[in-house]
Amino acid sequence: MKLHLFIVILLIHLMRTVQEEKEELTNTEEDQQLFVDSYLKNFSNFTFSYDIDFAPCSVRIPGFNSLGLMIIYLIVFVVSMIGNGVVIFVVCSMKKRRASTDVYLMHLAIADLLFCLTLPFWATESHFGWIYGNFLCKLLSGLQESSVYGGVFLLACISVDRYFAIVRATRVLSSHRHLVSVVCSVVWLVASVLSLPLAIKRESMYAEELDENICYENLTGESMDQWRVSMRVLRHTLGFFLPLTVMAICYSCTVVKLFHSRNHQKHKAMRVILAVVLAFIFCWLPHNITVLTDTLIKGGSLKLEECENLYRVELMLKVTKVLAYMHCAVNPVLYAFIGEKFRNQLLLALYKHGLISKRIQVAYRTDYASSNGSIRSRNTSVTL
Repeated sequence: MKLHLFIVILLIHLMRTVQEEKEELTNTEEDQQLFVDSYLKNFSNFTFSYDIDFAPCSVRIPGFNSLGLMIIYLIVFVVSMIGNGVVIFVVCSMKKRRASTDVYLMHLAIADLLFCLTLPFWATESHFGWIYGNFLCKLLSGLQESSVYGGVFLLACISVDRYFAIVRATRVLSSHRHLVSVVCSVVWLVASVLSLPLAIKRESMYAEELDENICYENLTGESMDQWRVSMRVLRHTLGFFLPLTVMAICYSCTVVKLFHSRNHQKHKAMRVILAVVLAFIFCWLPHNITVLTDTLIKGGSLKLEECENLYRVELMLKVTKVLAYMHCAVNPVLYAFIGEKFRNQLLLALYKHGLISKRIQVAYRTDYASSNGSIRSRNTSVTL
């Protein structure tokens, strides 16, 4: 958690640097036109238009520290790799006692792991531009998009699974384990299909305004404005608001049920549930709101007359994107490391692989199962 606080402090420092250096900025009329062109081109091969009387503006956000952004991406990459790697290791070590939530959890960790594998490439792009060619531009864009959709859908699946396990007091039996595998397969199939349009349209191209290569959608034709709006609406609905609605309904019912339960272990699970929902909202809601604002600006529905406001929108797009990317590193903490069962399972897995001694396993093991709930505990997820 200290690492996450450090990242937030670094983001605040970047924003303050922007605010200080904007006061020293002087530009020519040519800079103004370059900014308008580049801003209109952003996210869709620069196709939206609107009428604004600008004061002279710069092509780039004045004072923005792209090196700091690259460092943050790399930190998130390392933390996510370690955390999700440990989750996959623990769940894979449970050969016979996997609950349905554990299967969803493993697929969620895989989705976050695939997502974080793309971060080093976006990190270098933020500072040096895109240097990896057209093939990797398409491949990594599709991989990132599918992992985002897959991760969000799996979060919704976990909320539904917890609802049936706690509220309805049912669980997926051994004879129904294939159903969980089918659900995960459908999730990945739908996520892959939803990522195809972006992967097809993304290309490596040279942006004269930025004097560097970028990896972005290359759109031409009369329907490009409609295509871009449709894609963003799709991301907002299927990629955020619909899964969030499912999570809110399922977890609300689950929390109400836990409040009326006298089982202390289930009360601990409630803390994990609330942390999951709050982290998902904290990481993704600001980015979705900022992208929606950016869409309204470029569509002409929202007009800005000062460069400072445009700088703020562009800056918030970058900052909120970092918060959204951090979610792939937060998931292992929320679903695993604050769960007593997971820590016990991790110690057991390390002991079985000869990485720690029996004495260490017993010393750090938490006695989470009460006498009344021990049998039930063995049949539930290792995280909740």
